[in-house]
Amino acid sequence: MRVVASAVHLVRHGEVENPGRVLYGRLPGFGLSVLGTRMAEAAAGALAGAPVRRVIASPLQRTQESAAPIAAAFGLPIETDERIIEPFNRFEGKRFDFGPSLLTNPEAWPWVSNPFRPSWGEAYLSIAARMIAAVADAYASVEDGDVVLVSHQLPIWMVHRSLAGERLYHDPRRRRCDLSSITTVGKKGNRFVETDYRNPAGALGRAAVDEGAV
Repeated sequence: MRVVASAVHLVRHGEVENPGRVLYGRLPGFGLSVLGTRMAEAAAGALAGAPVRRVIASPLQRTQESAAPIAAAFGLPIETDERIIEPFNRFEGKRFDFGPSLLTNPEAWPWVSNPFRPSWGEAYLSIAARMIAAVADAYASVEDGDVVLVSHQLPIWMVHRSLAGERLYHDPRRRRCDLSSITTVGKKGNRFVETDYRNPAGALGRAAVDEGAV
């Protein structure tokens, strides 16, 4: 019988160079800062010793750069999967604070009319579906070992909440998905489960700015 992956590691990118502190979303030109590169290297170090067979990243610059030290550590190419990209967001390019301050901005009111969907971007259900599909394909794509998917905070958080059976709507300020963190997924019987969460760049993260995520 064919053996499949033992684990899929969902790695978030490191700190982004974002001096304007805008919500960068899918905008081009937002790569890692110097600190972000160190954070990505910390994630690569945390995976040392794992039987990684593939490294797959979102097409955005910050995830490709975050995947580079992991791919180098295992002598693997960086593959790209569009399904693990950051979701579209109507606030891209703007300074954005999720919370009561939105009520003072009439221009934003139509975009925040339904926070349960959410109305300002791609639906949570859509994000969760494409991410779970990518995880399932990655899991089945190797005959043994692990697969690394380098993605973004919200997509990884949607996997976490989906597998935990929690409602997808949530307060974005309370996500447990730090920069360069590693959320590990495996299979229990016929279903995927989260098996581990690590924050190898936690010490570096205390000096990081993390304000551009959706």
